[in-house]
Amino acid sequence: MKLSEFADRLDDELAVADWRGADYAVNGLQVGPEDAEVEHAAFAVDGVVATFEAAADAGADVLVVHHGVSWGGIDRVTGKEYDRVRALLDNDLALYAAHVPLDAHPAYGNAARLCEYLDLDVVEGFGREGPGHVGQRGRAAEPYTTAELRERLEELEGGDGVQVLDFGPERIEDVAVLTGSGTDWLDEAREKGVDALITGEGKQPAYHEAREAGISVFLAGHYATETFGVRALADLAEGWEVETTYLSHPTGL
Repeated sequence: MKLSEFADRLDDELAVADWRGADYAVNGLQVGPEDAEVEHAAFAVDGVVATFEAAADAGADVLVVHHGVSWGGIDRVTGKEYDRVRALLDNDLALYAAHVPLDAHPAYGNAARLCEYLDLDVVEGFGREGPGHVGQRGRAAEPYTTAELRERLEELEGGDGVQVLDFGPERIEDVAVLTGSGTDWLDEAREKGVDALITGEGKQPAYHEAREAGISVFLAGHYATETFGVRALADLAEGWEVETTYLSHPTGL
């Protein structure tokens, strides 16, 4: 299919237009001629030189990522921007990026798929942002202990240990999930009365906020919590009769 059709299908599935103006990332097709043919699509968390070269080595026509190269637009193509754009052009590789629309999606989203991985029944959105929520709130069918939940999260792809701010109840049932960097939503977690917040990485104020709220925070790694969305999109694209390749490139962060 044409690259324009491939991008339009992803735009529609992810409701990209609904998030316009609510995400500092530029979502959708970022680099590539719209009339190019797509027979093989690669998928990765990060759009960087390493994944561009790996996608090209795999014979992909387009790379779909969660973290693209345009964050609020590109004013100058110099430095790392030049290196990344050159790697795409030299390899005749198109780039499609979905940031918040992929975090937020109720079926393909990072939070939704992490809830599924943890056997959490989604009860509502979590993490108010723009027109919706960028995370999910789930309830465990079988409550976790702190140790059990940490162990399950340590099995994630690219995980390099899970840090826990252990201030919540030992019996964990009501869980907020917001992948990547989600501790800015600890006030909402407190309002909702959840037992725990699962995210990728934290900020220093999260320690005291979690302690005062009586909530445990699990920091499972930014990369490790955000492989789910692009892998879900790879499964979706297979149904379009497009060959797919998933590229694993953990950062340990």
